[in-house]
Amino acid sequence: MVGANAAKSISGIEYLRSMMRRELPAPPIAEVLDFEITEVERGHTVFEVSPAEYHYNPIGVVHGGLAATVLDSAMASAVHTTLPAGTGYTTLEFKINLVRPLTAGVGRLRAIADVVHDGGRIATAEARLVDAGGVLYAHATETCLIVEHGPRK
Repeated sequence: MVGANAAKSISGIEYLRSMMRRELPAPPIAEVLDFEITEVERGHTVFEVSPAEYHYNPIGVVHGGLAATVLDSAMASAVHTTLPAGTGYTTLEFKINLVRPLTAGVGRLRAIADVVHDGGRIATAEARLVDAGGVLYAHATETCLIVEHGPRK
């Protein structure tokens, strides 16, 4: 996988900026759910998604997994922007609060994520899922474990 291999050899912020410029491919989950990264700064990312009917669950609203996936992606990527080449992360846990239903009619949403703590082994982040008018649909927190790429010990 081109993107995953590149992630091991360049800094996190360079990797995500290359993805945003479409020099590297988006991760497959972003293609499946149709979301994209639109802002990258150190400790900060924004992902955008337009909920559609194909995101619906059986009761006629967008499945909560869409909000969870976009928020998780934004928070983990915000952590990734702080990492040097050869360093990665894995999500240890995340918590999401869904505060109003999502439908295809809400328009484009932004998952705005910021790093809260970037320690040597643990990093935390938080994010908000909002519409163009700033209306909150969900918010979340995440803890990531920082790991070095290479052989497992």
